[in-house]
Amino acid sequence: MFDAQYFLSTLTSRPGVYCMRDKTNKVLYVGKAKNLQARLASYFRPQEDLRIAQMVSKIASIDVTVTNSEKEALLLENSLIKSLLPRYNVLFRDDKSYPYLFLSNHDYPRLVYFRGKQKIPGNYFGPYPSAAAVRSTLNILQKLFLIRQCDDTFFANRSRPCLQYQIKRCSAPCVGYIQKEDYNEQVQNVVLFLQGKESAIIDNLIKKMEAAALRQDFELAALLRDQIASLRAIYEQQVVYREKGNIDAIAVSGLNGHFCIQLLYIRQGKILDSKTYFPKQIGDGTLPEILRGFLIQFYLDQENKLDYPAEIIVNVPIEDQDLIAESLSQVVKRKLRIYQPQRGEKEKWLQLAVENAKQALERKSLHVSATQKRWVELKKVLGIGNGLSRIECFDISHTQGEATLASCVVFDSNGPLKSDYRRYNMEGITNDDYAAMEQVVTRRYLKRKAEELAMPDIIMIDGGKGQLHSAKKALLECQVLDVLLIAIAKGEGRKPGLETLYVSRSQSEEEHIIKLPATSIAFHLLQHIRDEAHRFAITGHRQKRAKARKVSSLEAIPGIGAKRRQKLLNFFGGLQGLKAASQEAIAKIPGIGEELAAKIYHALHGD
Repeated sequence: MFDAQYFLSTLTSRPGVYCMRDKTNKVLYVGKAKNLQARLASYFRPQEDLRIAQMVSKIASIDVTVTNSEKEALLLENSLIKSLLPRYNVLFRDDKSYPYLFLSNHDYPRLVYFRGKQKIPGNYFGPYPSAAAVRSTLNILQKLFLIRQCDDTFFANRSRPCLQYQIKRCSAPCVGYIQKEDYNEQVQNVVLFLQGKESAIIDNLIKKMEAAALRQDFELAALLRDQIASLRAIYEQQVVYREKGNIDAIAVSGLNGHFCIQLLYIRQGKILDSKTYFPKQIGDGTLPEILRGFLIQFYLDQENKLDYPAEIIVNVPIEDQDLIAESLSQVVKRKLRIYQPQRGEKEKWLQLAVENAKQALERKSLHVSATQKRWVELKKVLGIGNGLSRIECFDISHTQGEATLASCVVFDSNGPLKSDYRRYNMEGITNDDYAAMEQVVTRRYLKRKAEELAMPDIIMIDGGKGQLHSAKKALLECQVLDVLLIAIAKGEGRKPGLETLYVSRSQSEEEHIIKLPATSIAFHLLQHIRDEAHRFAITGHRQKRAKARKVSSLEAIPGIGAKRRQKLLNFFGGLQGLKAASQEAIAKIPGIGEELAAKIYHALHGD
C-alpha cells in the first residue's frame, strides 16, 4: 500500500512534474506543480471529486522531476502526457508526440511527416518543435529535391505520374521518369541538408544558378535563387535551435554507498524528458568512476541510437573524458562535446539535474530503509530468525488458455533484483494453472540445481492451496527441501487486505493459515512482491498474445506459407497495412493473383 505521509515528507517545495503509477507500474496521471509538496499533499485530503478519489486509491508509486520554473514544468508535463498517455489525463490524441521527418529504406525512398513510435526501418530527423516547422521544411525539400511522399502501395501500382509530378513536387520515379542513380543523388542531398550540411548544397545551387544565368536561362536562375533563399532561411532557423540547446545534462550523486544518475534530455532549449538510473555498484566507487561507466554503457553501446545530442554536460570531470567524446563523435560522424559548464543557462540545466539526482537518491535510500524494516518484520512474523536473504515469487498469466506464460520475480532485503527476473513460456499447457505452476517450478529449480545456484529461502505463489500443492509436488521431485512456501490467495472481491496466506515447508504435507492485519508492514511486503510478479507476468503474456495474433489470421489461410506471409507483411508494412489494402492491390503482388487475393481479403475482413 502507498504510504502517502512518508512520501510527502520526502518532497521539495520547488516546481516540478509528478507521474502517478498503479501497482502494475501503469501511468495513472501526469501533472505539474508550482510547489510539489503542496500540490501532491492536496490529493491525499478528503476528496469530493469521485474521479480523483478513485485515482488516488490506485496509486502505488509517484515519480517526481524537479524543474527550474513552473513554465518548464508545464513543457515537461506536456511532453510526458503525449508520450505516456495517462488514463486520468485529458488527452489530445491528434498531437501525441513531437514530429519528425522520416526517410524510408525503399529503393526509391519516400520523405514524409511522421509522429509516433519509431518502429519502421529508415532514417528519422528531428524532433522538430512543431508540426508547422516539419511541414514547412518538407514543403521546401519537396520543391528542391523532388522526393516522393506517396506510400509504397500507391508507388508500386502507378502506370502514369500523379499530380505531384505535374506541380513539380516529385520526379515520378514510379514510372521511370528519373534514373535510380539520379534519384539517389537527390536523396543524399536531403540527408546532407537534414544532417546540417546545408552549405555544401547551397554552394552547389549557387553554381547552378550562375551557370543558368550565363546561359541566359533567367527563369531557372530565378527559381534557383528562390530555392537558395528558402534553404538559407531554414538553415538560419536550425542554427538558432542548435544554439538554444540540443543537450543531454547528466548528474551523478552518491549517498551512503549508493549512487544515482539523472539524465535530462534537452532539445531545442526545452526539457523533453528525464530518466533516473541507480547503478548496482555499492561501496568504494567514486562519482567520476560511476559517471564514466554510465557514459560508456549508455552511449557507446547504442550504435543505433537515433537522437544523439550535440553536447553532453556533466557535473564532475571524468577520466578519459576527451577520449570518450572522440569515440562518440566517430559513432555519430560529427563533433560531440563532453564538458562541465561554469555559467549561463547550461550550468542551470546541470544544477537542475544535480538536484534531481540528489532527491531521487534520498527517496531511494528512504525506500530501501522502509523495505528493510518490512523485511525484518516478515522474519519475526514467520519466525525464521536471520535465515532470510532471498524471496522468489511465481505467477501464471493467460487469456482462457491462450499464450500461457509464467513469471518469477526475485527480492532481497533491499528490494527487487530485476536482473534475476525470468519469464517462462508454458509448453503443452492451455488452461490449467496447477499444471503450469508445477511446470515452471520444476524447470526453474532443476536448472538452478544443475548450475549450483543459490536457492531462495521463501518461494511465494500467487494463488491458493491448489497452486501451493502443485509447487510443493514440483519441489519434492527436484529434491529442493526445507524451503518455506507461501501462497497468497485473493480474498472476497479481490480486495487488498483480505488475502489468505497459506504457509508450508516443501517437504511437509501440512499447510497452515497465517492471519496478518491489513496494516502489517510484513503483509505489505508480501503484497508488493505478489503484485510485482503479477505485473511481470501479465505484461509478458500480453506481448506474447499480441505477437501470436499478428500472424495467426494469415496462417489460417490455405496457400499462404511463411514466405508469402512475410512478403505480404513487408509489402504493406504490417498486418494493419494489409487489412487496409484493397483486394485489387493485394492481387498485384507477385505470386499472389486474384484468387488468392480474394481468399486473403475475405479472411482478414471476416466475409
